[in-house]
Amino acid sequence: MAQPTMPANDAPAPPPAQALVLDFGGVISRTLFETHALTERALGLAPGTLAWRGPFDPAGDALWRDMQAGLISERDYWLARTREVGRLVGEDWTSMAQFVVRARGADPAAVIRPEAIAAVEAAARVGKRLAILSNELDLFYGADFRRKLPLLARFELIVDATYSGVLKPDARAYAAVTKGLGLPAAACVFVDDQPRNVLGARAAGMVAVDFDVTRPAASYAQAMRALAL
Repeated sequence: MAQPTMPANDAPAPPPAQALVLDFGGVISRTLFETHALTERALGLAPGTLAWRGPFDPAGDALWRDMQAGLISERDYWLARTREVGRLVGEDWTSMAQFVVRARGADPAAVIRPEAIAAVEAAARVGKRLAILSNELDLFYGADFRRKLPLLARFELIVDATYSGVLKPDARAYAAVTKGLGLPAAACVFVDDQPRNVLGARAAGMVAVDFDVTRPAASYAQAMRALAL
């Protein structure tokens, strides 16, 4: 007697992960929250002057809580901090680039996460594609910052809303990456430290990792698993 057959599963298998797509600030570079001591030394401020800690102490950073609640944008948050720090050194800063260049310009490589370097190198070794999707790479860091970071030369595509004007989590931001790489969204592993951007990536069809800046090694390990590495 013929054996019963199981119904066929018509759902197509997802494509294998072919690209690692990273946010920059917080994911590739350490956050400004983590480098207060470096900033204070660079600006000649007394140790402990910069007390706001964002995700490292949400209870002590009301402005961060407003940003997380959607009351202000991430750009609004950093513009407020830029102006605040500028006043501490007696200057009128109106762009995040002024803050970052003064705080990190001497040695930008010092603020790159070693976990990011290891992940990029591991992905490149097995032929994974590499891209950056940032809302404010050059806006916050300045165009010269890129040229001081050899790591960025490993990325074949950088989509920066400084120029496109399309901010994550707008679906068009993720589409710019998939179009630029010539890949389906499901073949891209996207990593970002802002939950709304992660949700936007998932809505666009990407595999997305919610990067925890307080646990960078664990977050990169999750991304590597998504890439089957």
